[in-house]
Amino acid sequence: MDDTPDRLFFLRPSADAQRLYEALRAVCAEGCRQKDVAERFGYNYAAFRQQLTRFRARCAAGQPPPFWPHRSAATRRPNAGRAGGLTCRRSPTAAP
Repeated sequence: MDDTPDRLFFLRPSADAQRLYEALRAVCAEGCRQKDVAERFGYNYAAFRQQLTRFRARCAAGQPPPFWPHRSAATRRPNAGRAGGLTCRRSPTAAP
């Protein structure tokens, strides 16, 4: 597949929040190895592991991830903290 601008938008994110989102998604949703993802998105491996640990802790606590827009409690989705809301599961094939 060619590197069209729309494809590169996802493969080479330029905004910090999008880059973090894509890196976390690669580990959590695709089961990619953390070291590979850190290298691909330009993160120091230890720093990326720290970001992933924080992300998973926020998911477990039902808190919004760091790249979501900040909103007051009154404007958040009504089911954001309930089961079925925000989840992130470790892929059984993901290796640290």
